[in-house]
Order: sequence, then structure tokens, then C-alpha cells
Amino acid sequence: MPVYMRRKPAYVMDQPRFLNSAVRGVTKLGPHELLGVLKKIEKDLGRTDGIRYGPRPIDLDILFYGKFKISFEILTVPHERIWERPFVMAPMMDLIGSSIDSDTVARWHDLSVHSGGLFESWEKLGGESLIGKDGLKRVLPVGNRLWDWSERTSVMGILNLTPDSFSDGGKFQSVDAAVSQAHFMISEGADIIDLGAQSTCPMAPRVSAEEELDRLIPVLEAVLKMPEAEGTLLSVDAFYSEVASEAVSKGAHLINDVSGGQLDSKMHSVVARLQVPYVTMHMRGDPSTMQNSKNLQYDDVCKQLGSELYLRARDAEIAGIPAWRVIIDPGIGF
Repeated sequence: MPVYMRRKPAYVMDQPRFLNSAVRGVTKLGPHELLGVLKKIEKDLGRTDGIRYGPRPIDLDILFYGKFKISFEILTVPHERIWERPFVMAPMMDLIGSSIDSDTVARWHDLSVHSGGLFESWEKLGGESLIGKDGLKRVLPVGNRLWDWSERTSVMGILNLTPDSFSDGGKFQSVDAAVSQAHFMISEGADIIDLGAQSTCPMAPRVSAEEELDRLIPVLEAVLKMPEAEGTLLSVDAFYSEVASEAVSKGAHLINDVSGGQLDSKMHSVVARLQVPYVTMHMRGDPSTMQNSKNLQYDDVCKQLGSELYLRARDAEIAGIPAWRVIIDPGIGF
């Protein structure tokens, strides 16, 4: 579920830019009760009465409510301005996807102002052609900045600090060698540097969190001091929550977990507390068992991969990691 940044506000121009997202959920509250809860959240977060469409810290709207069409003075559902607002349609279409998966979503299409449903409504506004241009940008909140991933594919450079990784084990164990390689990767266009201090190649022996941190932290601190690393995201490849916590405290921007939270039950809750992006990868078993015949059996690779990754993403969200911070990795080769 991406977050979108508007380049300029709508209606009232003299105000900061907004971040926009959408949520699809289930509630036992009636529509007016739900509206009351949303207004309380707005008030608790500092929203006050002011200029309509003017500056406000948060704005919560009900776009749809089940299959119902509602028309009251204080509440109209579907929201009457959906069809003119790309910044509303874009995140909503991400949630709905390209297929109609329920009677409720079918009803939403029926309620659209266009005969072709929400799909046509989105295309009439400009659809995907709006993304990354003069309209909207897909962004990932990282600390106090926004990482724009709407315009091009980003490149991650992998920097293994281990003696036994399958591609470059033993090459970059010293701080100087690792820093030199980080410098090279950034000069070649890497947007992200992923530091790994625990080998996950098949049958690799697992080292303790303490040993992993001994390998990782000196290099992480050294790379962070590189002037040319300014603007580059630093990712840490880790499945121990202790390593994730210490790495972020030292300045790492995101956590890349090959196990998707399966090798440390505390990982999801720790990442939720750290409030950093989280890459959850698909892997069956662990490095010592991933090549077992049972873990290599697939009847339908794409379907089973999607189902298993869904569970990892769901678990992360249940633990408190917002969907817009979760990045899905199919784990090619794992």
C-alpha cells in the first residue's frame, strides 16, 4: 500500500504538501459512529476548525461504506469528490487492484460516476500517467525524508561482510575494504547499500548476534561518515531483532530480513517500534534446511509464493508495521 506525495496542494495553495494513503478495513461501527471516531482522531492529532481545504495536520474521509450509498448533511458516501481527486483515486486503486474480488467491490464500481466503474474513473483522470510526473509521487517515508520510487527502478548494492557468503565471501571483511567497495557501488549508481554480516547461503553455519554485530557496526559507522553516502539508503540484512535494533540505533535506514520474521519471533515487534521500512523475503526453512526436497516442492510457484508472502506481510502488519513500510521480496534463489 504505497504512500503518495502531492507536489502541490489542492484548492488552497498556501499550505504544505500532503501525504496520501488509503485503508481498506472492517468495522462494527455504523457510518455515523465511524465518522465520529475519525473526527476524534483528527482532533487528538491537533486538527482545529479553520479554512475549508486549508492547512491541517490530518484529514480522514470515508470513501465507501460496504455496499451502501449514504446521503446526509454531514456525510455523503461514496465521498462526493473521489472522482476529481487523483490523490484519492491513486491509493484507492492500489488497494482495489485490477480485479473485482468481492460483491462489495463490485458495488463500488457500480457507484462510480462512469459506466466503466472505478477503472474508467481512474483512467479519465489520467491513471498511471499521473504517477511521477506533475501529479503524484509514490514515496516511502524513511526517517525525516521521503524516498521517491515512482520514476525509475532503484539499485541496491550488496556488501557482504562475511567470510562465507556465496558471491563475495571474505572479500570485504576489513573496514577499509568494505568502505572502498561502498564507495565504488555508490559511484556506479547504487541507491541503497545493503550490509550483511551473517551468511545465508545453503548450509552456512549461523553465528551469534554478538559476532554479527562485531562485523557489522564498524563498517556501518564508517560508511555513514562517507560524504558520498549522503542521500544513499543503508540497509542491514539481518534476521536477529537484536541486530536490527542496534543497527538502526547506529543509523541504518531499513531492515532486510531474509526470513520474513520466521527466525526471530521478536523481529516484527522490534521493527514496528523502530519505525523503519522492512523488507520481508520469501524463504522456506532456514539456510540449513532451505535445500531440503520438501522445501523445493511447488505445484504452482507464483500462487504459492504469493500466498506465503501474504502471510509474512500480514504478520508484519498485525505486529504494528504499517503496510506502506513493508517491501516484498520474492527471494529469487531461496
